[in-house]
Amino acid sequence: MKILIADDELRLRKVIALYMTKCGYEIIEAGNGEAAVELVKEHKPDAIVLDVMMPGLNGIEAAETIRKMPEFAKTPIILLTANASENDVKKGLATGANKYITKPFSPKELVETIDSLIK
Repeated sequence: MKILIADDELRLRKVIALYMTKCGYEIIEAGNGEAAVELVKEHKPDAIVLDVMMPGLNGIEAAETIRKMPEFAKTPIILLTANASENDVKKGLATGANKYITKPFSPKELVETIDSLIK
């Protein structure tokens, strides 16, 4: 299974990628929303993890862009963010994201969420 992880925090992205690789996933990494959208087109991941707060195209905008592409209409999208207000969660899920996970979170929680969405 291929998973795209987009987060502008390199250290966090590497921790997630390392854990998920150990769990058997193939990881594709992006440092911003624009790169995430391009890598989705190129690699066709089985699930997408987007940080909400990234410079340029943020995670919500990237999710909206990806959802407009018919071939990714059902690909699971998980938004990660430090913004935990009810309004932020509603806005994130309104993009078509399947799950909204607030930071801090455990990589194990993320893997369990992805597993449940893919199966």
